[in-house]
Amino acid sequence: MSLAELELEELQTMTLAELSSIVGGLSNPSKMPGYAYSLPAQECRTGGELQKREGSVCYDCYALKGRYAFRNVRAALYRRLESLSHPLWIPAMVELISRRAAQGHHHFRWHDSGDLQSLEHLEQICEVARRTPQVRHWIPTREYRTVADYIKSGGEIPENLNVRMSAHMVGGAIPTFPRLPVTVSTVFPHGETPEGAHQCPAPQQENSCGSCRACWDSNVRLVNYTLH
Repeated sequence: MSLAELELEELQTMTLAELSSIVGGLSNPSKMPGYAYSLPAQECRTGGELQKREGSVCYDCYALKGRYAFRNVRAALYRRLESLSHPLWIPAMVELISRRAAQGHHHFRWHDSGDLQSLEHLEQICEVARRTPQVRHWIPTREYRTVADYIKSGGEIPENLNVRMSAHMVGGAIPTFPRLPVTVSTVFPHGETPEGAHQCPAPQQENSCGSCRACWDSNVRLVNYTLH
C-alpha cells in the first residue's frame, strides 16, 4: 500500500473533529444551503486594497464586522489560513466535504469570508472539487490574475466548480472573461439590476438562499447582489 493510500485510509477513520483540526474546520453560514470555508478578510490581496477605497464593494466589508470580529471567530479564520500549507489539507477537505454530502449537503461555497491567496491555493481548491464530484462548488473571487494565470498554465477548472469573478466597485464595470470558463457577479445599489443579470433573492427571503442555486450554476452568467 502506498503512502497516499495509507493516509487516505487513516483519514477515513478520523472523527469530524480530528479532520477539522487539520483544515481549521468548515463554516456553516445560515444563509447557505450547505457548508462553506472562510478565511480572514484582513488577508485578502485585492480585497485588502479595495477596503481602503470608498465606493468599492469591500469598503464596508461585512466580513470585517459583526460576528466576524469576535475573537474566537477571528482565531478560527486564521487557523484555516495557516492550515493551507498542511500536507494533508486536500484529502482532509475531501473527506470532510464528502461526509457532509452524505448527510445531504451537496452545495459548497468557498470563502464566505476571504479570497484566494495564491495560484497554488486555487490549484488545491480545484483538486478538492475534482475529488468530490457529488458536490457543486462555488467560489467568488476578485483575484482575476490568479484565475487567468491558472488557465494560461494549462489548469482546468472542474465542471462542478463554478468560479465567479466579482466586480470591484459598487455599480461599476462588470468584469468580462470571454475566453475563460468563469461567470461574473456584480453589486449594485438597492433597486438596480444590470440587464440580463439574475437578482439575488436573499434580501426578500430573510437573507437566505432559499431554493435559489444561481451562484452555483455556471449557466447563469451574471448574478447581482444588493449592497449590504
